[in-house]
Amino acid sequence: MNEEIKFILDTTQEGMDSAIAHLEKMFLKIRAGKASPVMLSSVMVEYYGSPTPLSQVANVNTPDARTLSVQPWEKNMLHEIEKAIMNANLGFNPMNNGDFVIINVPPLTEERRRDLVKQAKAEAEDAKIGVRNARQEANKEIRGLEASEDLQKNAEADVQALTDKYIRKIDAFLESKEAEIMKV
Repeated sequence: MNEEIKFILDTTQEGMDSAIAHLEKMFLKIRAGKASPVMLSSVMVEYYGSPTPLSQVANVNTPDARTLSVQPWEKNMLHEIEKAIMNANLGFNPMNNGDFVIINVPPLTEERRRDLVKQAKAEAEDAKIGVRNARQEANKEIRGLEASEDLQKNAEADVQALTDKYIRKIDAFLESKEAEIMKV
């Protein structure tokens, strides 16, 4: 019986870990004033008739904290890359110097910072929902076991402790992201 409960707890923890991992990935896409190649991860370039991720047709670098440079592997892709960045509607104005596409990342306005904080809070809430769903699933599995009521109550308490731990992790993560975004 204890093996079954341990298995349920391990599965629940994996589900909660994946919610945190997803949150980390989403937080990387929320820019906090510094230029980062991840900012262009959603850009799709028309490459010989099919939409292709920018990272598969060019190198994206950050020469400094306010600049992104995109060096295509084929020179004839410069115009397509420029067009794709404009169409991605990221608020960037790419410039083509013949070899690279250069993007100056504008400093964030107070209003834009607040929008990014809202976006971060929404992502954190989604992660919390993922954690709560894992808890709900675990409790349902525990109730389905043929075990004593005390054993079930203890297992549910363990699941709740796990849930609380992950919710605190998400809150701490959000707090640091919010501070990063609001820092001018």
